[in-house]
Amino acid sequence: MTDSSEKFSPAVFKLFDNYVHGCISRRDFIDNASKLAVAGMSGAALLEALSPNFALAQQVAPTDARIKAEYVEIPVPGYGKSRGYLVRPIKAAGKLPAVLVVHENRGLNPHIEDIARRVALENFVAFAPDALFPLGGYPGDEDKARELFQKLDQAKTREDFVASVAYLQKLPGTNGKVGVVGFCYGGGIANLLATQVPSLNAAVPFYGTPPAAEEVAKIKAPLLIQFAENDERITAAWPAYESALKAADVKYEAFVYPGTQHGFNNDTTPRYNEAAAKLAWGRTVEFFNKQLRAG
Repeated sequence: MTDSSEKFSPAVFKLFDNYVHGCISRRDFIDNASKLAVAGMSGAALLEALSPNFALAQQVAPTDARIKAEYVEIPVPGYGKSRGYLVRPIKAAGKLPAVLVVHENRGLNPHIEDIARRVALENFVAFAPDALFPLGGYPGDEDKARELFQKLDQAKTREDFVASVAYLQKLPGTNGKVGVVGFCYGGGIANLLATQVPSLNAAVPFYGTPPAAEEVAKIKAPLLIQFAENDERITAAWPAYESALKAADVKYEAFVYPGTQHGFNNDTTPRYNEAAAKLAWGRTVEFFNKQLRAG
């Protein structure tokens, strides 16, 4: 899949971003998109065109012989348990570093499972939790998933992700080093975990909300921060976040990818930008190799 974002106007992408993040309803999107009259498409047709196509974008099949993938449940102290997708490379030599993969605001959908498999093929143990597990798990429908997300107990959700890091740090076959990569909502979780888990070894937030300014000084892990250029909702907060990182002497790199939309790494939707996604992913893998394998 190549970059198809040029087929849609910035106004359509902004409208879709508002819909995806719960700022407007499905009906509001359809009504307002219809007024934009993009290529003669109706609002409903635009929504369908912008929605994920998981099968088309899959890069690594769940049955790929190079990996072992399974669903596992882990204990969450004080909150019960959580569930996620654990993927290991079959031909691992020695103990491997681990990477926590955090989904967008729809739970553990097929795209994020595919990302976890891609991570495993880079010779890491990957674990992708499902924040929706307490509500029955990812429902197989993106709209229903977004609705469920609004009902989450965020205190429990945060503890689920903290517990996931602890689980990976002690998982047999790993070297004890853990990094986290997250996208959109997951990018915000990656930033949050960097403030909450002093032993975290690396964090890569893709277009995620920053942590509270007063929490930044708690960050010990190096950060690789990835931004889309046309993403005002996220980039507007970057100057203040960067100032806090500098003041706290946190090690970080930040990249803004020209001409990209929020979600540019997600190859299941037209927001995908192939060149930027490949560059950002290459930087992510290189960063994890540097931070999680040395020493």
